[in-house]
Amino acid sequence: MREPLVSILIPAYNAAQWIDSAIQSAAAQTWSRKEIIVVDDGSSDETASIVKARGSGVKLVRQENRGAASARNSALAVAQGDYIQWLDADDLLGKDKIATQLKAADGASSRTLFSSSFGSFYIHPDRAFYVPTGLWRDLSPVEWLIEKFSTNTWMNPAVWLVSRDLTEAAGPWNPIISLDDDGEYFSRIIAASDFVRFVPEARCYYRQWNPWSLSRSTGDKAARSLLTSARICIDCLLKLEDSERTRAAARALLQTRIRYFHPEHPRFVEVLQSLAKDFGGEVRLPQLRSKYVPIRGLFGWSTAKKVARWTAATKLAASITLDRMRGLPK
Repeated sequence: MREPLVSILIPAYNAAQWIDSAIQSAAAQTWSRKEIIVVDDGSSDETASIVKARGSGVKLVRQENRGAASARNSALAVAQGDYIQWLDADDLLGKDKIATQLKAADGASSRTLFSSSFGSFYIHPDRAFYVPTGLWRDLSPVEWLIEKFSTNTWMNPAVWLVSRDLTEAAGPWNPIISLDDDGEYFSRIIAASDFVRFVPEARCYYRQWNPWSLSRSTGDKAARSLLTSARICIDCLLKLEDSERTRAAARALLQTRIRYFHPEHPRFVEVLQSLAKDFGGEVRLPQLRSKYVPIRGLFGWSTAKKVARWTAATKLAASITLDRMRGLPK
């Protein structure tokens, strides 16, 4: 029996600073039967030329800028693999990530989904830090989604190794969703699976490099995307099991999302509150930490929220700067 082919798919937009490192981590995989496909989504920097310099070992697809979902769908359209490995252009794979997961796949069904450990890093992946959550274990699809919604946890898209069967069952990435596109897509993948197998020895790395993304307000398009994503994710769970515990998880997800909408998008807050009633409960307006309450009293909710985001972004920027100053790990 031939070894499965793995397609490593990398969407890229103005990723010249990181793309070569991402490709290098893909090419260094100890699993030999692989193809690497980069979709350049209309970059205006040197992304495409850096990919071309990699030669025939990497397939480059170029398109006009249409967004991350479109780039990922373009990659899927040309992928030939039995398994799909997603990799964002600023992230990295551990060298035996794929091989370790495929070892676990021996004898498993084509609908088994594989996840892995992931570490977050700023400059040097050797200093990545790992924060295990309740998702870092074997789970049924229902239990996985309940855990995610109830505890507001997350997994980097690179953790997944997805069979062709599962990929086709879940369908393409949704181009109308710009924010939380990965959360929506992998909720569909998980719902189509028969089991989520966590492989702790497999590793990938999530780069935190843009602290000021934390300080941005959520515009109307992004807010609508978050609302659409929440509805689809909840629908995935309730189609698997409609019970009090899954409805409680759905309300928990809505409670998490409301902080993005209040107070800038009152109509979306009303939609969330209406949805929560449909699921047998309610969502409360978010609360600020006590140190921001005086700012709210003087300048209003929106300003206090911006200050809280700016503070978080500043702390992250300081951590990135410190890691850079420390230089290469010994």
